[in-house]
Amino acid sequence: MRRNRILDKADKKQVKVTVYGAEWCPPCHAAKDYLKSKNIDYTYINVDENREAGMNIAHKTGWTAIPIIEIGEEHILGFDIGKLNSALRAAKLLA
Repeated sequence: MRRNRILDKADKKQVKVTVYGAEWCPPCHAAKDYLKSKNIDYTYINVDENREAGMNIAHKTGWTAIPIIEIGEEHILGFDIGKLNSALRAAKLLA
């Protein structure tokens, strides 16, 4: 049986995707919209509402800007579609 380019849900559940952002941040909205358009499940953490999570990701990455997109153990600063696609492909979340 030939496998289509669309990955099945079992493959997509192996890697967790988290977007750290804020409601006032246009690139944060762009990142969330892009992930939704690709049917990629993600967790959104509003760093204005969850300061502890914001401090933790800042400590972990050394970055204080947003969005920070965490894909497994990889982190992307900002909405960089090239880096995002590369990380999603490496995590087998995007064909």
